[in-house]
Amino acid sequence: MGDTHAAKPRGRQREADRNDARLMQAAREVFAERGWDAPVSEIARRAGIGMGSLYRRYPSKELLAQRMRLAGMEQLVTQAHTALAEEPDAWAAFARFLHDALSAQGSSGPLLPQVGGRLPATDEVVAAADRLRAALDALVGGAHRAGVLRADFTSADIPLLLEHLAARIPVTGGRATALHLRYLDLVLAGLRAPAADQATILPGPAPDWAELSELWNAPGG
Repeated sequence: MGDTHAAKPRGRQREADRNDARLMQAAREVFAERGWDAPVSEIARRAGIGMGSLYRRYPSKELLAQRMRLAGMEQLVTQAHTALAEEPDAWAAFARFLHDALSAQGSSGPLLPQVGGRLPATDEVVAAADRLRAALDALVGGAHRAGVLRADFTSADIPLLLEHLAARIPVTGGRATALHLRYLDLVLAGLRAPAADQATILPGPAPDWAELSELWNAPGG
């Protein structure tokens, strides 16, 4: 009997996790298509979840969007750790991470234009950003130490690079992902460390993590 009672919460938690995953995907798609003014009712409809269930979990659009970007950062951290653990060398880990991150975004498009500057930097957001920075530092640092990544590319370049590469394309999801990955491979060729006699310098200073925070978070957050 003890096992039976223990299994029920796990089942409810699995269902809650599935609902949350559907909500996050639907929110990304709806925000990409209709911007910040998109109705929450459309997100619930697309996720196949009742408005009552949505509001019990996320009483406001801001809380839903905050969870969406936290989930995005958590996903990137997991993808970075997986690439570092499973790939045989630093370049393979770096490229694997970018491919996985871009594939996971599908055709929904970048988040920054929709939610950037609208949400506060809560303690939870700051902690997630710190974990993301550490994971990306490990990827980029390993590739730099191996001499395979151009020296003027930084970990703070990665979030904005992904935003650029995830531009929304008015084609089916599978085709959008294929095109995103096509252009990622072109970018990866340019990120390879050049031979000493072919070295170039990227124009303009690299972004830093403070600048990224200003782009993403509401003023004064």
